[in-house]
Amino acid sequence: MKKWLLAGMVAMGAAAPAAEALAQAAPRNTLVVLREIDADNYDPPRSTARGAGEVVYMMSDTLVSLDWDQKTIRPGLAESWTVSEDGKTYTFKLRRDVTFCDGKPFTARDVAYTIKRWVDPATRSPVRWRAGPVDDVVAVDDYTVEYKLKEPYGELLYQLTLFFASVVDQATVEKLGANFGVQGFNGTGPYCWVSWSPRQDFVLQRHPNYRWGPPIYQNPSPQVERVIWRVIPEANTRLAAMQSGQGDVTQYVPQFAIQGLRNVPTVKLARQENYFWDFFMGFKVDKPVVSDPAVRRAINLAVNRSAVVQATFFGAADPADAYLNPRVTGYDAEAAKMVPQFNADEARRVLDEAGWKPGADGVREKDGQRASFLLYGLQTAEWRRMAEAMQADLRRVGVEMRVQLWDATVGWGKLATQEFDAFVMSYPYISATDGFALYFDSANKPTPNRMNWTDAETDRLLRQAKTALTEGERSQAIAEAQRRIVSQNVWVPLAREQLWLASSQRTEGARPHGIYGVGLYKGLDIRLTR
Repeated sequence: MKKWLLAGMVAMGAAAPAAEALAQAAPRNTLVVLREIDADNYDPPRSTARGAGEVVYMMSDTLVSLDWDQKTIRPGLAESWTVSEDGKTYTFKLRRDVTFCDGKPFTARDVAYTIKRWVDPATRSPVRWRAGPVDDVVAVDDYTVEYKLKEPYGELLYQLTLFFASVVDQATVEKLGANFGVQGFNGTGPYCWVSWSPRQDFVLQRHPNYRWGPPIYQNPSPQVERVIWRVIPEANTRLAAMQSGQGDVTQYVPQFAIQGLRNVPTVKLARQENYFWDFFMGFKVDKPVVSDPAVRRAINLAVNRSAVVQATFFGAADPADAYLNPRVTGYDAEAAKMVPQFNADEARRVLDEAGWKPGADGVREKDGQRASFLLYGLQTAEWRRMAEAMQADLRRVGVEMRVQLWDATVGWGKLATQEFDAFVMSYPYISATDGFALYFDSANKPTPNRMNWTDAETDRLLRQAKTALTEGERSQAIAEAQRRIVSQNVWVPLAREQLWLASSQRTEGARPHGIYGVGLYKGLDIRLTR
């Protein structure tokens, strides 16, 4: 770790000239946000990239918003809402003072158009399921929307806080067609589209009419005139730009630098404790070797999560001792207790009892089958380090993990195949039901249910959690689903990413939010002192 820290700090100094070449000092009343990568497009229902959400949240609004606790639903474009007794109709009462960036008044028709476009198969939204089993969305009058479902969906309000549900202007969508979110945008957000230079800068201008921000902010209007989202892929260059005042804020702080930045007077750090972005390894439960529950349990026991996470994140992530963060809605403490914790001797005993005996090369064998499996993942610095550490841990108990990490340009396609036995991934979630319904529903094979987990009782419990009319019924169902899945050791939970926001001396009011991994959300309280 010390070597990494030393190398990182040396590189920070060496990177300063490169940062100077990328940008001059941040201009007056312009917030320069530094980020690692760009997005493919900025059309809300057509991108799942965190990079898209970062900007879309500033350019548009959703019917409801999410508080800092990541649990409490607050007003957004809707001032209030009611739910019918059967849980199938949500009636939203809208604000009357909202306009789009082009000055056009916002009405219920815009909401109806947005949701219907989201779920329309022609839009090809990869997250259309998040809108729920939509029957119809009706503009009752200019400021009343009826959101009708085919069956109850207790997650609806949470899902409507996500940027995929951002309200857009029909006329602009029809004018730009497939280039909406690529060549232009028209939303009701605090900032308006100015220009996008892919992999370089995205420029936004303050929406002059905006005064309807979520109540979680002290200021309902933006305090900054202009925002530039600047892509700087290289971590050390990004750090140097922050330290030299060429950037004002970033959530993309390399893990090795967080402890050191605490002592840098030109940079302020803030952390969001309620942040749900987890790393895990999952098994294809119908593949040789990992189909054996004893092998999956032994692997869970053999991986020293604390050491793996420390070596990978340098204290900027927490070891995951459960499938879910204990702060999230629907977390079940009993299921968490069922997750095997590090015990290499116990891992060896489990394998011995299951008939897996050490072979000549130290790798265990049973009935002519070697205890060897193939792992797929995306090629990142974090996964390289974690895979190497896990590989060493497993070798010590006689299990061979072969690793193939792919560049993201081909990796997502590879992760949709049946070529591998296990995989590693990280993901955001907003509730227990959100995460488990995504990954463990048998209808979601082969992706995102890459485990090929097929269990009628799990499907029943997940459906019950989604459609139950009371919080008690929802909680009980999702708790039972967690216990059922955890008992089979379908995953190895690895790490919980921490969300840190670094800001410059001239930046005040920067507080990390964390919805869908997004640090700034709308950033309405951010102001610049010079």
